[in-house]
Amino acid sequence: MSHEDQQGSLPVRSEEDVVVTRQKVRVLTQQLKFSLVDQTKMITAASELSRNTLVHGGGGQMRWEIVEEGVRRGLRLHFEDEGPGIVDLGLALTDGYTTGGGMGLGLPGSRRLVHDFDVRSAPGSGTCVSITRWK
Repeated sequence: MSHEDQQGSLPVRSEEDVVVTRQKVRVLTQQLKFSLVDQTKMITAASELSRNTLVHGGGGQMRWEIVEEGVRRGLRLHFEDEGPGIVDLGLALTDGYTTGGGMGLGLPGSRRLVHDFDVRSAPGSGTCVSITRWK
């Protein structure tokens, strides 16, 4: 992979952008030689979080980076918006909590699909969800 392929970003401002982010994650996981199951988990999480960025955050971006930690390589994705933020993060991370739409996975479902999961959000200042899946 060239340096340009090590990191980048895509807008998440429309349904078409959600499809493009999913396609990009598919390509990146294939380049990293993730198993089909691991590809599917990362693509599913990315799809859910892209949709959250669009629907709940009013749009934003997905940033990606290829990460290395010792002998491990992985893919880290950041979904960032400048929307209203998450009022009750604890509730949003509870299984079964939904505000409608999406695949119904929500944040807890996405968290189960990846190895590392982090949410930074505050009312009025947007949200950033970062996920990593290691090969």
